[in-house]
Amino acid sequence: MIQATRVGIGFDVHRLVRGRPLMLGGLQIESPLGLEGHSDGDVLLHAVTDAMLGACGESDIGDFFPSNDPQWKGAASETFLAKALAKVGKAGLVLNNVDTILIAERPHLGAWKEAIRSNLAGLLGLPLDRVCVKAKTNEGLGPVGKGEAIEAHAVVLLKPRKKSKVVAKKTKPKAKKRS
Repeated sequence: MIQATRVGIGFDVHRLVRGRPLMLGGLQIESPLGLEGHSDGDVLLHAVTDAMLGACGESDIGDFFPSNDPQWKGAASETFLAKALAKVGKAGLVLNNVDTILIAERPHLGAWKEAIRSNLAGLLGLPLDRVCVKAKTNEGLGPVGKGEAIEAHAVVLLKPRKKSKVVAKKTKPKAKKRS
């Protein structure tokens, strides 16, 4: 069992393409373009998954859910997130908080931030005040800035699970019947 606080960093980027839904944080976002990928391509959930795996001292998302494995073809990224969260628990840790950044030139994600945040908090079982989703542009620079891709960054903090205290229930001694 791990006894120290752990920090993990995650990153993902996917190309925008026609003919696919745009999934971010487990939500379908209105857009004529979606993210290319073997799974649903949700860069935000992939980055958070990677961050949790890294904080546990595990390998990256590609080792656990390889893009050449047919079972993950079209898979919902919530599956990856749930499996990483289970690894966190198995390591004797709990997720304390997550801080993320979505970087996209288009679609503009400002109007979606709170919905994505709320959904991500629900998927992780965290209160809203422990989940942050920021949306930025790339100021026209590189593939993201040209509207060809979306990237995501995530940082997570894991803490050791508190040991539950078992309190023995006091019982009254049974009175003996008098004869």
